[in-house]
Amino acid sequence: MSPFLLLVLVSLSWAISANAHENDFLHCLSSFHSKDTSPISKVIYTPNNSSYSSVLESSIQNLRFSEPTTPKPLIIITPKHTSHIQASIHCSRKHGFQIRIRSGGHDFEGLSYVSHVPFIIVDLVNFRSVDIDDKNKVAWIQSGAILGEFYYGIAQKSRTLAFPAGVCHTVGIGGYFSGGGYGLLFRKYGLAVDNIIDALFIDVNGRILDRESMGEDLFWAIRGGGGGSFGIVLAWKVKLVSVPATVTVFRISRTLEQNATKLVHRWQYVAHKLPDDMFSAVTMRRVNSSQDGKRTILASFSSFFLGGIDELIPLMQERFPELGLVKEDCTEMSWIESILYFGQIQNKSLDILLDRSYKTTLNGPSFKTKSDYVKKPIPETALEEIWSKLYEEDAESAVIGFIAYGGKMDEITESATPFPHRAGNLYKIVYTVGWQQEDNIKSRRYITWIRKLYSFMNSFVSKSPRQAYINYRDNDIGVNNKGNTSYVQARIWGRKYFKNNFDKLVQVKTIIDPENFFKHEQSIPPLLS
Repeated sequence: MSPFLLLVLVSLSWAISANAHENDFLHCLSSFHSKDTSPISKVIYTPNNSSYSSVLESSIQNLRFSEPTTPKPLIIITPKHTSHIQASIHCSRKHGFQIRIRSGGHDFEGLSYVSHVPFIIVDLVNFRSVDIDDKNKVAWIQSGAILGEFYYGIAQKSRTLAFPAGVCHTVGIGGYFSGGGYGLLFRKYGLAVDNIIDALFIDVNGRILDRESMGEDLFWAIRGGGGGSFGIVLAWKVKLVSVPATVTVFRISRTLEQNATKLVHRWQYVAHKLPDDMFSAVTMRRVNSSQDGKRTILASFSSFFLGGIDELIPLMQERFPELGLVKEDCTEMSWIESILYFGQIQNKSLDILLDRSYKTTLNGPSFKTKSDYVKKPIPETALEEIWSKLYEEDAESAVIGFIAYGGKMDEITESATPFPHRAGNLYKIVYTVGWQQEDNIKSRRYITWIRKLYSFMNSFVSKSPRQAYINYRDNDIGVNNKGNTSYVQARIWGRKYFKNNFDKLVQVKTIIDPENFFKHEQSIPPLLS
């Protein structure tokens, strides 16, 4: 028998076996769910279904993971009832499939919808209700809702209530809350997870648990321990926070010829000490200069302030006079309008917040992101070396962002939630390099560039461990072998995300999911794995 014929027969045998396995799984779902009034068959998509591709691609936010060679799920389930999720868990355990849980599809490494072993996707797009209780200043939000839907719901009830979360409105609640979640109000009110007061959770055995029945350790773990490790959070109860009717925003940009290097250097000493009513960030990128088309670096200083212009100007003149802020640089607006402003959709109506398909320009269609935390100001000479790297060919669409810490973040202990990056951090760094989908064939070049920049930054950022933000997931810092999580492997990346909280997360995992059913390349392992 020729090697080619043997290969064909082996491939055919595998395909038949896989198809039979898939059919057994589908039969299991139907059998498990046969008594329910809402048939699960209506929310199941296989590759033979005409809607399969559109459902799969509907919330892939990083087109680096939308290639023909990207592994695809055997089945996608878009549950409408908790029983659909319970059936998915039961049958996946029985037939040996991994589950990937997707709410908004913004996992930076695609882990909510890509796996290298046979897997299904449970897409929570139909679990998206938002219930705002403005009188008691609380809300219940299901994990499949996006931030925009949550914010829109708040704005319909009040212009002086808000929630401390991010500005990218298409981000899914489930993954975002699972990793911590910061935004314009985090120096005033802490992270999203610091304002969660209850949750509904399905464990590996299909039990539906709330805060009281799950216990405080598991409730602690799901608020910042990363998605996809412990079970599936159906919904979250949160505290809403108060904001004034009027807030102020500004964005001032300076080139190197306009003293940008010294301004960025000075910002490092000022920003984390600003009042907690203020959010401050600076982004750096390469642009073409107005001087003979030469290239330069543009530093854009952005701020959000809980108050009016007349309060902000004297504050900035006292704390950061070098920036030269004047009244004309500032705009007063409501909190909900500031979300549109920083999300770069300020010319749209509020209804844009309900558009899950809207593609923002905050990253390229395809991108790679890394993160760091800074505890001592970076010298001017090092900033100049960073600029030189932004001039390199593969950095055309690269952006580096500094986000000031301090304020409320200094007051919350490292162990209050799994998110440990609290006091002692001047700011967080976000590095992103983006490219068009048609350039995915050259993605290795762009990824190599950002890895070299990250390596260069080692001397200027946190150490032992070098810390990273779980919601800016980065497989470069360590992964489990095809999801077969081991404690030794996981501790490498786990301490970077969670510091000393990692071991407690392992203990919780060991109790709630000892057989390690919920797993992926960066999931928390049980102790004995």
